[in-house]
Amino acid sequence: MMKRSLFILLAAAAISTPAVVAPAIFSPAAAQASVSFGITIGTPPPAPIYEVVPPPRVGYVWAPGYWRWEQERHVWQAGHWMEARHGYHWVPDRWERAEHGWGHAPGHWDHDGDWHSFNTWHR
Repeated sequence: MMKRSLFILLAAAAISTPAVVAPAIFSPAAAQASVSFGITIGTPPPAPIYEVVPPPRVGYVWAPGYWRWEQERHVWQAGHWMEARHGYHWVPDRWERAEHGWGHAPGHWDHDGDWHSFNTWHR
């Protein structure tokens, strides 16, 4: 009887463990540690090309240029204006050192609220 009770208890713990672990995996703390790369390559990107940022335009946001990976080589993507999104800011494309080379993290819109922004978690 004792073995059966122990077996049932262990089985219940094994079944409920994903429910306990899953929220921890998707918590903001876990999100801080990972970067979603669009592509990973072995070659580091060249130094950024200096671009003169045009004067501000009402209702637009400047997306700076970056090196993109195309047909086995780095190709410069020039900066450009994008229509602004109320309550959001643009996070530029960037290259970061990855486990097996260099990873490209695509640019994206991020919510201005503290609870949404990756950068504010580190303050």
